Amino acid sequence: MIMIAICDDETTIGADLERALIDILDKTQIEHSIDVFFSGEDLCRHMEKDSHYDLIFLDIEFAKNEINGVEVGRLIRDAQQNDLVSIVYMSRIKDYAFELFEVRPLNFLLKPLEHDVIEKTVRTYLKIAGLWSEKFSYSIGRDTFKVKVKDIVYIESRDRKLLLNFSDGKVVEFYGSLKEVYHDQLKRFDFLFIHAAYVVNFDYISAIRYDRVFLMDSAMPLPISQGRRNEIREKYCEIMKRRRV
Repeated sequence: MIMIAICDDETTIGADLERALIDILDKTQIEHSIDVFFSGEDLCRHMEKDSHYDLIFLDIEFAKNEINGVEVGRLIRDAQQNDLVSIVYMSRIKDYAFELFEVRPLNFLLKPLEHDVIEKTVRTYLKIAGLWSEKFSYSIGRDTFKVKVKDIVYIESRDRKLLLNFSDGKVVEFYGSLKEVYHDQLKRFDFLFIHAAYVVNFDYISAIRYDRVFLMDSAMPLPISQGRRNEIREKYCEIMKRRRV
């Protein structure tokens, strides 16, 4: 269960952010609870009553007679001595880097918030917290197995079998269609169908050339089909832009 708080006096932004988080977390199948606050004081009072949050999306600018988000962050870190909660700041103004440094935020999001940026931030938190556990399913005989998507480096199709290559070097073989596996389970997690025989996880790509993809911790590149080269480069750049890499 992930406990999340949204603190923003702009009700529309708070509601939109809550809907985006529900959509993103529902896909991960991770249980979550979201509380929405409209002032820093309300959030602090709630947390003083031993309410626990794992992730807080915190606006910086509030009404003049209220404490701002930077002060709320300091209260959480110093007065409440809470160094565990991840804080994501939100603002329409860019120039807060120095003030936010001592609060040690997970991220800073510029308003208006974009769904892709929110999703990237949630993914970052889940990876840091060890909760990024989207599952990939495959069958061997009558048995069905599930593994974490984030641990898959690439899948190779060979002699009617699929070879599942993991980040720890483990390889699992099972019968299946690479095309079906890609479209049904992996495409939405930024895997690239680079060749009729290869589907690669974007997170493990160290470099991409005209006709080859280089993987982290591997000296052997994988080929890109001639007919897919332009498409793969476009998709690769699209993912980089969306993730702000």
